[in-house]
Amino acid sequence: MRALLTGTLAVALLTAYTLLLFALLAPLILLKLLTRPLPPIAPLDAAVVAIADTWNRLNAAGMQWASGTRWQLSLPEGLSRQAWYLVICNHQSWVDILVLQRSLQGRAPFLKFFIKRELIWVPLVGLVWWALDFPFLRRRGGASGAQDLATARAACARFRALPTSVMSFVEGTRFTPAKQQAQQSPFRHLLRPKAGGVMSALEVLGDRLDAVLDVTIVYPGQVPRFIDVLCGRVPHVRVHVERLPVPLAADGGPLDTAALQAWLGDRWQAKDARFAQLASGHPLSGGSAAPR
Repeated sequence: MRALLTGTLAVALLTAYTLLLFALLAPLILLKLLTRPLPPIAPLDAAVVAIADTWNRLNAAGMQWASGTRWQLSLPEGLSRQAWYLVICNHQSWVDILVLQRSLQGRAPFLKFFIKRELIWVPLVGLVWWALDFPFLRRRGGASGAQDLATARAACARFRALPTSVMSFVEGTRFTPAKQQAQQSPFRHLLRPKAGGVMSALEVLGDRLDAVLDVTIVYPGQVPRFIDVLCGRVPHVRVHVERLPVPLAADGGPLDTAALQAWLGDRWQAKDARFAQLASGHPLSGGSAAPR
């Protein structure tokens, strides 16, 4: 009964503030449509980000209110909202997005994701993601793969105008034991990483990026679904963020595909061990812990 009441109130509040903020955002989206052929207009993009960031903050507050979530958060020193970051993370649930926003909010620029093209049709939110210049990818091979790379490069080029955290779930899909087995993944807790989105970001933003943020998320017990957030069933989250140098070739340019894939493989091997350590409840050294 408590979960039902919590979920009902959470949905009502989510709907109310989403509609209110969308009403404020709608004129800015129209301006984005009219000025799309032009170079990015920094004040317009900043206004869109500010409203979207308010939505994220309300989501984080709602998640904390509903669940009373206990956070174990390890962060590197010296993060800045005026920097450019490439963020890579393991992926288990839609809740990962809320966790990333909560973990980096106020510490890094607004997160912009590589997401599946089908999600542009999500009511209201899909249009907001478009206004935020999120790259919508088909995640297929052949001609669609080439189109994905072109889309990602175009989006990353627009990110140069305003400090941004470019986020990629480099596994390309959410982890499940079935997918792990189908891939014959060499990792115990992760799927195989894919280099495509990261390669595009490095090609266009490599000289602008200040660092890579490697994020590992662990949910002790059961991996939550979005309905669990609404119903107050996310009791504990553990997050570790590691700051890394931007992987570039000796001449300062982007790595080739093979070298970048090898770099990601090394990162994922370390992440797999870190995941196991976080899941066991053992604290990780380094960084600073955020308030629970």
